[in-house]
Amino acid sequence: MKKQSDLSRLMGYAGNYRYFTYASWVLSGASALVALIPFLYIWMILRDVLDAAMTAGHILLENGAEIFRVEETIDRICHHFGVQSENAFVLSNGIFLTSGDEHEKRFARVEHIPVRGAQLHRVAAVNQLSREIEDGKYTLPEIREKLEQIRNAPGASKRALVLMSGLGSGCFCLMFGGMWQDCVAAFVIGCLLYLYLLWLNGRCSKIVENIGGGIIITVCSLLFIHMPFGMDMSHMISGSIMPLVPGLAFTNGIRDIADGDYISGTVRMIDAVLVFLSVAAGVGCVLSIYHHLTGGVML
Repeated sequence: MKKQSDLSRLMGYAGNYRYFTYASWVLSGASALVALIPFLYIWMILRDVLDAAMTAGHILLENGAEIFRVEETIDRICHHFGVQSENAFVLSNGIFLTSGDEHEKRFARVEHIPVRGAQLHRVAAVNQLSREIEDGKYTLPEIREKLEQIRNAPGASKRALVLMSGLGSGCFCLMFGGMWQDCVAAFVIGCLLYLYLLWLNGRCSKIVENIGGGIIITVCSLLFIHMPFGMDMSHMISGSIMPLVPGLAFTNGIRDIADGDYISGTVRMIDAVLVFLSVAAGVGCVLSIYHHLTGGVML
């Protein structure tokens, strides 16, 4: 006699109620799936909170904010929405964000953030937004919308940037002791320099870009000296190179080192020193060639 399987024996016990048995299996499986829905929603909310925090940190870091400000903003957003297990490790060009413990779901995300020019109005906007989030003024969808608005906020127009570069160069030339003719020459050189930077638009390395900037400044200063229009070439060069000086990166590097972020501080300091050396190389190259061609004539 063939031995009955366990399932056949169970159905024999069920008798006329075997269909209820099948239904109980289906409903048990459905209830198990439904029980997972709250955990799924918790994970989705956690992911949205950390995504918003990562986006805020990304905007801050790529626009010249200090390391401590990026970490503080991420902490503010996460803690407001109850994510207490969040850990953010921020470098000068990257953010590592994790969360999760015995009470919260695991989450990890890494973003590489290339070094860009400073847009301090975006830094100020995100900084203000993080404080308004702490006051409970925004929901998560509203926060994502505000962050996108900040990220896409237009900066100064190209015409204004060129004009400010010229004015800055002329004013620094005056501060360094130049005559009014030198200041006018520095203004023109500063405008030409920024037109050159806009034309490049990041198409070559920062080293090549700054060497070229130093060459343009020095060649234009020599032309103004021989027109004659400028009075002192050293003042014209000193004023005109100021748009290339990475003052924010140098200051943030010192600030990061003072706050104990030695890796990021060192990277930013090295970046600033490379800019200084590149500009000096461009200026020195032109002056060396000029002195060689003119037999060492003093300027």
